Amino acid sequence: MKFDDLRKDLVTAMKEKNKEKREAISSLIGAIKKVAIDEGNRDNISDELVDKIVLKELKAYKEQIDTCPADRTELLEEYKKRESYVKVYAPAMLDKDGILKIINEKFSEVVASKNKGQIMKTVMPEFKGKADGKLINQIVEELCK
Repeated sequence: MKFDDLRKDLVTAMKEKNKEKREAISSLIGAIKKVAIDEGNRDNISDELVDKIVLKELKAYKEQIDTCPADRTELLEEYKKRESYVKVYAPAMLDKDGILKIINEKFSEVVASKNKGQIMKTVMPEFKGKADGKLINQIVEELCK
């Protein structure tokens, strides 16, 4: 995801007078800028950084939805709307078949060891930001049986 695309979408949301979308994109841009400044990349924000922060924000919204009391329906709806706006910018995640294919192609010798810890340590850097860690863990567990 390009940072400039986020800015364009923010301008579009402002023109449409879509308050929820504007706020969601604005907070996302703010989080990205904060991390970029902390890392010293204020002027050159990479696509990888944008993807990383989008996934982090998406995870935070999911946690907010999961922990929100059921009787706070208006707050729950706000979290769900924000999550839906941010989800649009999330990078495409690999599915189970894609993960299995990459593991079998690139890490077959490590998988043969049946050592789950060693396999996870080896494959996780390959899938960082590309696949869900829980799904990778399940697949590796199945491969170790």
